[in-house]
Amino acid sequence: MTSEQMHARMMRLLGIEAMRPGPSGNPAAPNHANYDEATANPYPKLPDALTMDNGQKVTSAKMWWTERRPQIVADYAKYVYGEVPKHVPAVHWQVLVVDHEHVGFTPVVAREVVGTVDNSSDPQISVKIRMMVVTPANVKGPVPVLMMFGPTDFPAPNQPTRQQYQQINDAMKAAMEHENPALTQVFAEHPAWEPMAPPPFRFPQLNQDGGLPNTWELVQAGWGFAMLDPQSVQADNAAGLTEGIIGLVNHGQPRSPEQWGALRAWAWGASRGLDYLKTDPDVNGSEVGIEGVSRYGKAALLTMAMDQRFAMVLVGSSGKGGATPLRRNFGEAVETLASSEEYHWMAGAFLKYAAAKAKFAPMNASDIPVDSNDLIALCAPRLTFISYGIPERGDAKWLDQRGSWMATVAASKVWTLLGAKGLVPPVTENYRVAPMPPVNHGLLGGKLAWRQDDGGHTDAPNMIFFIHWAAKWFGYQPRG
Repeated sequence: MTSEQMHARMMRLLGIEAMRPGPSGNPAAPNHANYDEATANPYPKLPDALTMDNGQKVTSAKMWWTERRPQIVADYAKYVYGEVPKHVPAVHWQVLVVDHEHVGFTPVVAREVVGTVDNSSDPQISVKIRMMVVTPANVKGPVPVLMMFGPTDFPAPNQPTRQQYQQINDAMKAAMEHENPALTQVFAEHPAWEPMAPPPFRFPQLNQDGGLPNTWELVQAGWGFAMLDPQSVQADNAAGLTEGIIGLVNHGQPRSPEQWGALRAWAWGASRGLDYLKTDPDVNGSEVGIEGVSRYGKAALLTMAMDQRFAMVLVGSSGKGGATPLRRNFGEAVETLASSEEYHWMAGAFLKYAAAKAKFAPMNASDIPVDSNDLIALCAPRLTFISYGIPERGDAKWLDQRGSWMATVAASKVWTLLGAKGLVPPVTENYRVAPMPPVNHGLLGGKLAWRQDDGGHTDAPNMIFFIHWAAKWFGYQPRG
Protein backbone atom coordinates (compact mmCIF):
# COMPACT_ATOMS: atom_id res chain seq x y z
CA MET A 1 0.00 0.00 0.00
CA THR A 2 1.04 3.62 -0.50
CA SER A 3 1.68 5.93 2.44
CA GLU A 4 -1.75 7.49 1.92
CA GLN A 5 -3.44 4.09 1.88
CA MET A 6 -1.61 3.02 5.05
CA HIS A 7 -2.70 6.26 6.72
CA ALA A 8 -6.33 5.71 5.67
CA ARG A 9 -6.18 2.15 6.98
CA MET A 10 -4.99 3.34 10.39
CA MET A 11 -7.79 5.92 10.51
CA ARG A 12 -10.34 3.14 9.92
CA LEU A 13 -8.81 0.99 12.66
CA LEU A 14 -9.08 3.88 15.12
CA GLY A 15 -12.61 4.87 14.09
CA ILE A 16 -11.50 8.23 12.62
CA GLU A 17 -13.55 9.64 9.75
CA ALA A 18 -11.65 12.91 9.19
CA MET A 19 -8.41 14.52 10.34
CA ARG A 20 -7.66 18.13 11.20
CA PRO A 21 -5.21 19.48 8.60
CA GLY A 22 -1.83 20.63 9.83
CA PRO A 23 -0.70 24.24 9.41
CA SER A 24 1.15 25.34 6.30
CA GLY A 25 4.76 26.48 6.38
CA ASN A 26 3.87 29.06 3.73
CA PRO A 27 3.15 32.38 5.53
CA ALA A 28 0.88 33.47 2.64
CA ALA A 29 -1.36 30.39 2.92
CA PRO A 30 -4.79 30.79 4.58
CA ASN A 31 -3.89 28.08 7.12
CA HIS A 32 -0.36 29.36 7.75
CA ALA A 33 1.42 28.29 10.93
CA ASN A 34 1.17 30.53 13.97
CA TYR A 35 4.29 32.47 14.96
CA ASP A 36 2.67 34.84 17.45
CA GLU A 37 3.78 34.19 21.03
CA ALA A 38 0.55 35.77 22.27
CA THR A 39 -1.41 32.77 20.97
CA ALA A 40 1.34 30.12 21.12
CA ASN A 41 0.34 28.54 24.42
CA PRO A 42 -3.33 27.51 24.37
CA TYR A 43 -2.44 24.81 26.91
CA PRO A 44 0.25 26.69 28.84
CA LYS A 45 0.97 24.13 31.54
CA LEU A 46 3.35 21.31 30.62
CA PRO A 47 2.99 17.99 32.46
CA ASP A 48 5.24 18.00 35.51
CA ALA A 49 7.97 15.39 35.21
CA LEU A 50 8.12 15.21 39.02
CA THR A 51 4.40 14.63 39.57
CA MET A 52 2.96 11.13 39.38
CA ASP A 53 -0.17 10.47 37.36
CA ASN A 54 -2.15 10.34 40.60
CA GLY A 55 -0.89 13.81 41.61
CA GLN A 56 1.69 12.61 44.12
CA LYS A 57 4.95 14.58 44.08
CA VAL A 58 8.27 12.85 43.40
CA THR A 59 10.49 13.69 46.36
CA SER A 60 13.48 11.36 46.04
CA ALA A 61 15.81 9.82 43.49
CA LYS A 62 14.53 6.38 44.44
CA MET A 63 10.96 7.42 43.71
CA TRP A 64 12.07 8.75 40.31
CA TRP A 65 13.86 5.55 39.29
CA THR A 66 11.35 3.04 40.62
CA GLU A 67 8.03 4.81 40.04
CA ARG A 68 7.93 8.01 38.01
CA ARG A 69 10.49 7.27 35.30
CA PRO A 70 8.92 3.90 34.36
CA GLN A 71 5.54 5.66 34.27
CA ILE A 72 6.78 8.25 31.76
CA VAL A 73 8.43 5.57 29.62
CA ALA A 74 5.19 3.60 29.54
CA ASP A 75 3.17 6.70 28.63
CA TYR A 76 5.47 7.49 25.71
CA ALA A 77 5.18 3.93 24.47
CA LYS A 78 1.40 3.88 24.79
CA TYR A 79 0.48 7.35 23.56
CA VAL A 80 3.29 8.74 21.39
CA TYR A 81 6.01 6.54 19.87
CA GLY A 82 4.48 3.06 20.16
CA GLU A 83 5.31 -0.18 21.87
CA VAL A 84 8.42 -2.14 20.93
CA PRO A 85 7.35 -5.79 20.47
CA LYS A 86 8.47 -8.11 23.23
CA HIS A 87 10.28 -10.52 20.93
CA VAL A 88 12.35 -8.55 18.43
CA PRO A 89 14.82 -10.84 16.62
CA ALA A 90 18.48 -10.86 17.61
CA VAL A 91 21.18 -9.03 15.66
CA HIS A 92 24.50 -10.61 14.63
CA TRP A 93 27.30 -8.10 13.97
CA GLN A 94 30.11 -8.72 11.53
CA VAL A 95 33.10 -6.60 10.49
CA LEU A 96 33.21 -6.61 6.68
CA VAL A 97 36.13 -4.30 5.84
CA VAL A 98 38.91 -2.63 7.83
CA ASP A 99 40.66 0.32 6.18
CA HIS A 100 43.49 2.55 7.42
CA GLU A 101 42.70 6.10 6.34
CA HIS A 102 43.15 9.77 7.23
CA VAL A 103 40.30 12.01 8.35
CA GLY A 104 41.83 15.40 7.74
CA PHE A 105 45.39 14.98 8.95
CA THR A 106 44.53 12.38 11.60
CA PRO A 107 45.24 8.70 10.90
CA VAL A 108 42.20 6.54 11.63
CA VAL A 109 40.98 2.97 11.45
CA ALA A 110 37.63 2.65 9.64
CA ARG A 111 35.54 -0.48 10.08
CA GLU A 112 32.52 -1.26 7.94
CA VAL A 113 30.22 -3.35 10.12
CA VAL A 114 26.83 -4.87 9.39
CA GLY A 115 24.27 -6.12 11.89
CA THR A 116 22.19 -8.90 10.32
CA VAL A 117 18.82 -9.34 11.98
CA ASP A 118 17.64 -12.93 12.40
CA ASN A 119 14.87 -13.30 9.82
CA SER A 120 14.24 -17.02 10.23
CA SER A 121 10.63 -16.19 11.13
CA ASP A 122 10.14 -14.49 7.73
CA PRO A 123 13.01 -15.08 5.25
CA GLN A 124 11.40 -12.81 2.65
CA ILE A 125 12.25 -9.72 4.72
CA SER A 126 15.93 -8.94 5.21
CA VAL A 127 17.21 -6.29 7.63
CA LYS A 128 20.90 -5.45 7.68
CA ILE A 129 21.91 -2.53 9.90
CA ARG A 130 24.78 -0.62 8.29
CA MET A 131 27.33 1.20 10.43
CA MET A 132 30.78 2.72 9.87
CA VAL A 133 33.01 2.86 12.97
CA VAL A 134 36.02 5.21 12.83
CA THR A 135 38.60 5.54 15.63
CA PRO A 136 41.84 7.57 15.72
CA ALA A 137 44.94 5.43 15.16
CA ASN A 138 47.26 7.76 17.05
CA VAL A 139 45.46 7.52 20.41
CA LYS A 140 46.17 4.82 22.98
CA GLY A 141 43.42 3.07 24.85
CA PRO A 142 39.66 3.03 24.22
CA VAL A 143 38.17 6.36 23.14
CA PRO A 144 34.78 8.05 23.48
CA VAL A 145 32.60 7.62 20.39
CA LEU A 146 29.74 9.71 19.05
CA MET A 147 27.22 7.68 17.05
CA MET A 148 25.56 9.79 14.36
CA PHE A 149 22.56 9.03 12.16
CA GLY A 150 23.61 9.32 8.54
CA PRO A 151 25.28 7.70 5.50
CA THR A 152 27.86 4.99 6.13
CA ASP A 153 30.47 5.54 3.43
CA PHE A 154 34.18 5.20 4.19
CA PRO A 155 35.30 8.71 5.15
CA ALA A 156 38.53 8.71 3.07
CA PRO A 157 39.24 5.33 1.41
CA ASN A 158 42.92 4.48 1.41
CA GLN A 159 44.42 4.99 -2.08
CA PRO A 160 47.15 2.98 -3.82
CA THR A 161 50.68 4.38 -3.84
CA ARG A 162 52.06 5.97 -7.02
CA GLN A 163 53.98 2.78 -7.73
CA GLN A 164 50.79 0.72 -7.32
CA TYR A 165 48.91 3.12 -9.62
CA GLN A 166 51.61 2.57 -12.22
CA GLN A 167 51.20 -1.20 -11.94
CA ILE A 168 47.43 -0.85 -12.31
CA ASN A 169 47.75 1.42 -15.33
CA ASP A 170 50.33 -0.82 -17.03
CA ALA A 171 48.01 -3.80 -16.57
CA MET A 172 44.98 -1.86 -17.86
CA LYS A 173 46.86 -0.61 -20.93
CA ALA A 174 48.11 -4.12 -21.70
CA ALA A 175 44.59 -5.51 -21.42
CA MET A 176 43.18 -2.79 -23.67
CA GLU A 177 45.90 -3.31 -26.27
CA HIS A 178 45.21 -7.03 -26.24
CA GLU A 179 41.52 -6.33 -26.85
CA ASN A 180 42.21 -3.66 -29.48
CA PRO A 181 45.75 -3.60 -30.93
CA ALA A 182 45.08 -0.22 -32.57
CA LEU A 183 45.29 1.35 -29.11
CA THR A 184 49.05 0.75 -29.07
CA GLN A 185 49.48 3.66 -31.48
CA VAL A 186 47.05 5.84 -29.45
CA PHE A 187 49.03 5.22 -26.26
CA ALA A 188 52.27 5.99 -28.11
CA GLU A 189 50.87 9.36 -29.21
CA HIS A 190 49.75 10.18 -25.63
CA PRO A 191 52.51 8.75 -23.43
CA ALA A 192 51.58 10.82 -20.35
CA TRP A 193 47.93 9.71 -20.28
CA GLU A 194 46.95 7.09 -17.72
CA PRO A 195 43.60 5.27 -17.37
CA MET A 196 43.60 5.96 -13.62
CA ALA A 197 45.07 8.84 -11.65
CA PRO A 198 45.26 9.52 -7.90
CA PRO A 199 42.38 11.74 -6.74
CA PRO A 200 43.46 15.37 -6.33
CA PHE A 201 43.64 16.88 -2.86
CA ARG A 202 40.47 18.73 -1.96
CA PHE A 203 40.06 21.18 0.83
CA PRO A 204 37.23 20.17 3.18
CA GLN A 205 33.84 21.82 3.06
CA LEU A 206 33.85 23.94 6.18
CA ASN A 207 30.99 24.13 8.66
CA GLN A 208 28.72 27.18 8.66
CA ASP A 209 30.83 28.69 11.44
CA GLY A 210 33.95 28.35 9.32
CA GLY A 211 35.16 25.39 11.37
CA LEU A 212 36.37 22.03 10.16
CA PRO A 213 33.87 19.22 9.41
CA ASN A 214 32.43 17.53 12.48
CA THR A 215 34.26 14.28 11.82
CA TRP A 216 37.59 16.13 11.62
CA GLU A 217 36.85 17.88 14.92
CA LEU A 218 36.00 14.59 16.62
CA VAL A 219 39.13 12.67 15.60
CA GLN A 220 41.39 15.67 16.21
CA ALA A 221 40.05 15.72 19.77
CA GLY A 222 40.91 12.02 20.16
CA TRP A 223 37.32 10.81 19.75
CA GLY A 224 35.89 8.20 17.44
CA PHE A 225 32.62 8.34 15.56
CA ALA A 226 30.14 5.81 14.21
CA MET A 227 27.80 6.57 11.31
CA LEU A 228 24.61 4.50 11.51
CA ASP A 229 22.18 4.44 8.57
CA PRO A 230 18.69 4.65 10.12
CA GLN A 231 16.98 3.67 6.87
CA SER A 232 18.82 0.36 6.88
CA VAL A 233 16.74 -0.28 10.01
CA GLN A 234 13.41 1.18 8.88
CA ALA A 235 12.36 3.18 5.82
CA ASP A 236 11.37 6.83 6.29
CA ASN A 237 7.85 6.46 4.87
CA ALA A 238 4.59 4.78 5.76
CA ALA A 239 4.68 2.52 2.70
CA GLY A 240 7.79 0.89 4.18
CA LEU A 241 6.08 -0.14 7.41
CA THR A 242 5.57 -3.65 6.05
CA GLU A 243 9.33 -3.95 5.56
CA GLY A 244 12.35 -3.13 7.74
CA ILE A 245 12.41 -4.20 11.36
CA ILE A 246 8.75 -3.22 11.90
CA GLY A 247 7.66 -5.31 8.92
CA LEU A 248 9.89 -8.23 9.91
CA VAL A 249 8.35 -8.47 13.37
CA ASN A 250 4.88 -8.31 11.80
CA HIS A 251 5.70 -10.89 9.06
CA GLY A 252 5.11 -8.33 6.34
CA GLN A 253 1.70 -7.24 7.61
CA PRO A 254 0.74 -3.61 8.45
CA ARG A 255 1.23 -2.57 12.06
CA SER A 256 -1.48 -2.31 14.69
CA PRO A 257 -2.29 1.07 16.31
CA GLU A 258 -0.23 0.46 19.44
CA GLN A 259 2.95 -0.66 17.71
CA TRP A 260 6.14 1.32 17.24
CA GLY A 261 6.84 3.85 14.50
CA ALA A 262 10.03 4.70 12.63
CA LEU A 263 11.45 6.97 15.36
CA ARG A 264 11.32 4.17 17.91
CA ALA A 265 12.67 1.70 15.34
CA TRP A 266 15.61 3.99 14.59
CA ALA A 267 16.29 4.27 18.32
CA TRP A 268 16.19 0.47 18.58
CA GLY A 269 18.72 0.27 15.74
CA ALA A 270 21.02 2.70 17.54
CA SER A 271 20.82 0.54 20.66
CA ARG A 272 21.83 -2.49 18.64
CA GLY A 273 24.73 -0.45 17.27
CA LEU A 274 25.74 0.26 20.86
CA ASP A 275 25.69 -3.48 21.52
CA TYR A 276 28.45 -3.81 18.92
CA LEU A 277 30.44 -0.79 20.11
CA LYS A 278 30.61 -2.24 23.61
CA THR A 279 32.52 -5.19 22.14
CA ASP A 280 35.04 -3.06 20.21
CA PRO A 281 38.32 -2.81 22.17
CA ASP A 282 39.09 0.60 20.62
CA VAL A 283 35.82 2.08 21.97
CA ASN A 284 35.09 3.15 25.54
CA GLY A 285 31.68 1.55 25.84
CA SER A 286 30.75 3.71 28.84
CA GLU A 287 31.37 6.94 26.87
CA VAL A 288 29.26 6.44 23.75
CA GLY A 289 26.91 9.22 22.66
CA ILE A 290 24.19 9.65 20.06
CA GLU A 291 23.62 12.59 17.69
CA GLY A 292 21.12 13.63 15.04
CA VAL A 293 19.55 16.66 13.33
CA SER A 294 15.92 17.35 12.42
CA ARG A 295 13.98 14.04 12.28
CA TYR A 296 17.17 12.30 13.35
CA GLY A 297 17.40 14.81 16.20
CA LYS A 298 14.04 13.48 17.35
CA ALA A 299 15.41 9.94 17.07
CA ALA A 300 18.62 10.83 18.94
CA LEU A 301 16.70 12.32 21.87
CA LEU A 302 14.36 9.31 21.95
CA THR A 303 17.35 6.94 21.84
CA MET A 304 18.99 8.66 24.80
CA ALA A 305 15.72 8.71 26.74
CA MET A 306 14.99 5.02 26.28
CA ASP A 307 18.47 3.48 26.50
CA GLN A 308 20.31 4.48 29.66
CA ARG A 309 23.55 2.94 28.39
CA PHE A 310 24.14 5.97 26.16
CA ALA A 311 26.27 8.45 28.08
CA MET A 312 25.52 11.62 26.11
CA VAL A 313 23.39 13.12 23.36
CA LEU A 314 23.61 16.08 20.97
CA VAL A 315 20.06 16.92 19.84
CA GLY A 316 20.05 19.13 16.74
CA SER A 317 17.00 21.17 15.67
CA SER A 318 14.55 18.41 16.57
CA GLY A 319 11.22 20.31 16.64
CA LYS A 320 7.90 18.58 17.32
CA GLY A 321 8.26 14.94 18.30
CA GLY A 322 11.65 15.89 19.75
CA ALA A 323 12.52 18.69 22.18
CA THR A 324 9.64 21.04 21.26
CA PRO A 325 6.40 20.74 23.30
CA LEU A 326 3.50 19.10 21.52
CA ARG A 327 1.16 21.49 23.34
CA ARG A 328 2.68 24.59 21.75
CA ASN A 329 0.79 26.26 18.89
CA PHE A 330 3.87 27.53 17.07
CA GLY A 331 5.05 26.27 13.69
CA GLU A 332 4.81 22.51 13.32
CA ALA A 333 1.83 20.92 15.07
CA VAL A 334 0.51 17.60 16.31
CA GLU A 335 -1.65 17.60 13.17
CA THR A 336 1.56 17.71 11.11
CA LEU A 337 2.99 14.67 12.87
CA ALA A 338 -0.31 12.86 12.34
CA SER A 339 -0.40 13.54 8.58
CA SER A 340 0.17 10.83 5.98
CA GLU A 341 3.67 12.26 5.34
CA GLU A 342 4.88 11.95 8.94
CA TYR A 343 2.62 9.66 10.95
CA HIS A 344 4.91 6.68 10.34
CA TRP A 345 7.34 8.25 12.81
CA MET A 346 4.81 7.83 15.62
CA ALA A 347 2.54 5.13 16.99
CA GLY A 348 -0.57 4.63 14.85
CA ALA A 349 -2.70 5.57 17.87
CA PHE A 350 -1.11 9.04 17.83
CA LEU A 351 -3.60 9.96 15.08
CA LYS A 352 -6.31 10.25 17.75
CA TYR A 353 -4.95 13.63 18.85
CA ALA A 354 -5.55 15.13 15.41
CA ALA A 355 -8.95 13.62 14.66
CA ALA A 356 -11.63 16.07 13.44
CA LYS A 357 -14.45 13.51 13.33
CA ALA A 358 -14.31 10.13 15.07
CA LYS A 359 -16.24 7.56 17.06
CA PHE A 360 -14.58 8.84 20.24
CA ALA A 361 -14.66 12.22 21.98
CA PRO A 362 -12.56 14.96 20.34
CA MET A 363 -8.92 15.04 21.46
CA ASN A 364 -6.00 17.41 21.01
CA ALA A 365 -2.40 17.87 22.17
CA SER A 366 -3.48 18.69 25.73
CA ASP A 367 -4.85 15.14 26.08
CA ILE A 368 -1.39 13.60 25.69
CA PRO A 369 -0.21 12.76 29.24
CA VAL A 370 3.46 13.53 28.49
CA ASP A 371 5.34 16.23 26.62
CA SER A 372 8.85 17.03 25.45
CA ASN A 373 10.06 18.19 28.87
CA ASP A 374 9.35 14.64 30.08
CA LEU A 375 11.34 13.19 27.16
CA ILE A 376 14.31 15.41 28.01
CA ALA A 377 13.92 14.49 31.69
CA LEU A 378 14.29 10.79 30.85
CA CYS A 379 17.89 11.58 29.87
CA ALA A 380 18.78 12.75 33.39
CA PRO A 381 21.32 12.75 34.95
CA ARG A 382 23.38 12.03 31.82
CA LEU A 383 24.96 14.57 29.45
CA THR A 384 22.23 16.16 27.31
CA PHE A 385 22.94 19.03 24.88
CA ILE A 386 19.99 20.73 23.11
CA SER A 387 21.14 22.57 19.97
CA TYR A 388 19.44 24.97 17.54
CA GLY A 389 20.38 27.47 14.85
CA ILE A 390 18.54 30.63 13.83
CA PRO A 391 15.70 31.17 11.32
CA GLU A 392 17.69 33.79 9.41
CA ARG A 393 20.19 31.08 8.41
CA GLY A 394 17.66 28.34 7.66
CA ASP A 395 16.72 26.84 11.05
CA ALA A 396 13.09 27.73 10.46
CA LYS A 397 10.69 29.17 13.03
CA TRP A 398 8.66 26.06 12.20
CA LEU A 399 10.92 24.19 14.66
CA ASP A 400 9.95 26.46 17.59
CA GLN A 401 13.31 27.14 19.22
CA ARG A 402 11.68 28.94 22.13
CA GLY A 403 9.40 25.99 22.83
CA SER A 404 12.42 23.70 23.13
CA TRP A 405 14.05 26.20 25.48
CA MET A 406 10.93 26.14 27.67
CA ALA A 407 10.96 22.33 27.77
CA THR A 408 14.68 22.27 28.63
CA VAL A 409 14.15 24.68 31.52
CA ALA A 410 11.19 22.62 32.77
CA ALA A 411 13.25 19.40 32.67
CA SER A 412 16.30 20.80 34.48
CA LYS A 413 14.91 20.14 37.96
CA VAL A 414 15.11 16.38 37.38
CA TRP A 415 18.91 16.65 37.16
CA THR A 416 18.82 18.54 40.47
CA LEU A 417 16.67 15.85 42.10
CA LEU A 418 19.18 13.21 41.01
CA GLY A 419 22.11 15.10 42.51
CA ALA A 420 23.50 16.45 39.22
CA LYS A 421 23.83 19.93 37.77
CA GLY A 422 21.14 20.79 35.27
CA LEU A 423 21.27 24.11 33.43
CA VAL A 424 24.17 26.22 34.72
CA PRO A 425 23.90 29.03 35.49
CA PRO A 426 20.50 27.93 36.82
CA VAL A 427 17.38 29.50 35.36
CA THR A 428 15.34 30.90 38.23
CA GLU A 429 12.36 32.10 36.22
CA ASN A 430 9.39 29.87 35.42
CA TYR A 431 9.86 28.05 32.11
CA ARG A 432 6.90 29.93 30.64
CA VAL A 433 8.60 33.31 30.94
CA ALA A 434 12.31 32.50 31.20
CA PRO A 435 14.20 34.58 28.59
CA MET A 436 16.22 32.62 26.06
CA PRO A 437 20.00 33.05 26.25
CA PRO A 438 21.47 35.22 23.48
CA VAL A 439 22.55 33.48 20.28
CA ASN A 440 26.05 31.96 20.58
CA HIS A 441 25.83 32.19 24.37
CA GLY A 442 25.44 28.66 25.67
CA LEU A 443 24.56 27.37 29.10
CA LEU A 444 27.31 24.74 29.31
CA GLY A 445 28.12 24.58 33.01
CA GLY A 446 25.89 21.62 33.88
CA LYS A 447 25.08 18.17 32.57
CA LEU A 448 22.05 19.61 30.78
CA ALA A 449 23.22 22.12 28.17
CA TRP A 450 21.59 24.58 25.79
CA ARG A 451 23.15 26.54 22.95
CA GLN A 452 21.60 28.29 19.98
CA ASP A 453 24.26 29.13 17.41
CA ASP A 454 24.04 31.57 14.52
CA GLY A 455 24.04 28.78 11.91
CA GLY A 456 21.20 27.11 10.08
CA HIS A 457 19.48 23.72 10.16
CA THR A 458 22.52 21.86 11.47
CA ASP A 459 24.29 21.27 14.77
CA ALA A 460 27.72 21.57 13.12
CA PRO A 461 28.63 24.94 14.72
CA ASN A 462 27.85 23.46 18.14
CA MET A 463 29.91 20.29 17.68
CA ILE A 464 33.17 21.70 18.99
CA PHE A 465 31.37 23.07 22.05
CA PHE A 466 29.77 19.68 22.62
CA ILE A 467 33.13 17.88 22.40
CA HIS A 468 34.82 20.16 24.93
CA TRP A 469 31.79 20.15 27.23
CA ALA A 470 31.48 16.35 27.29
CA ALA A 471 35.25 15.78 27.61
CA LYS A 472 35.27 18.04 30.66
CA TRP A 473 32.63 15.96 32.41
CA PHE A 474 34.33 12.68 31.48
CA GLY A 475 37.76 14.03 32.39
CA TYR A 476 38.93 12.72 29.02
CA GLN A 477 42.35 13.57 27.65
CA PRO A 478 43.62 11.54 24.68
CA ARG A 479 46.88 9.67 25.17
CA GLY A 480 49.23 9.50 22.21
